[in-house]
Amino acid sequence: MPNKPLKVLICGANGQLGLALSRRLDRAHEVICLSRTQLDIGNENACNEALAAARADVVFNCAAYTAVDRAETEREAAFAINREGPRNLARASARTRSLLVHFSTDYVFDGVAPIHNGAPRAYVESDPTAPLGVYGASKLAGEIAVAEATERFAVFRLSWVYANDGANFYKTMLRLAGERDRLRVVNDQRGIPNFTGDLADAIASTLESGLEALAVNPGVYHLSATGEPASWHQFASEIIERAQLPAKPVVEAISTAEFPTPATRPAWSALDSSRFTATFGVLLPHWRDGLARCLGERRLSA
Repeated sequence: MPNKPLKVLICGANGQLGLALSRRLDRAHEVICLSRTQLDIGNENACNEALAAARADVVFNCAAYTAVDRAETEREAAFAINREGPRNLARASARTRSLLVHFSTDYVFDGVAPIHNGAPRAYVESDPTAPLGVYGASKLAGEIAVAEATERFAVFRLSWVYANDGANFYKTMLRLAGERDRLRVVNDQRGIPNFTGDLADAIASTLESGLEALAVNPGVYHLSATGEPASWHQFASEIIERAQLPAKPVVEAISTAEFPTPATRPAWSALDSSRFTATFGVLLPHWRDGLARCLGERRLSA
């Protein structure tokens, strides 16, 4: 348990990650939740006022522009939220001496798998970044902006995030499974699915002894479940198989070329959490265990 409860501010608290964090951290800390409508992080004055009023020990930025395809034609909007927003929060956090935890993405990489001993390996923090599109570029710019604006920060890169809240691949597959007898899902993009409940547990664990561990170890960390990377097709198949549906559609594998999108997706999105585990002593569970927990929550709330 922490030495004393911390005062925590969550920005973007109504998104899938923000909701998971608020539920988890509320057990032991004083949590202030601000939705995107309550705080526009792209507004510098609003950020200054919100953080000055909160005087939080730690600020979590879960707010982001995540419309990957739309970002290709809405560059200014994407950068306003994903670069200027984190910069505003970082500057305000520096004034209040709050620690800022910001979330980024696998989209900062180009999706070409690094090779080790002849086999693909997960990305580590020191691998070169090379975003394929506007969304990834805006998120990378946000990482840089945070590091330039405050010394008290941690950036957690996440990938393939899902939950029973919000809009995500997992929920889309469950919805389509009730509408169709055949699903066509891409089989040549690979990554590691991450349940927000497991991510929130891992992040909460870093605060169990107060802020010291995070405060003395600033920088970028990859935060991901364990297990072999899967394709979207494999993940969809696992969801359908485990969901106890009245009827199971056929899940057909297709190529990325058969499902064109305005923004290019990374073909490889696996993130290696070794640095996070070595620093904080926290190992995330296997992604299949996370899926089982997420589906269990869904059944309990039905």
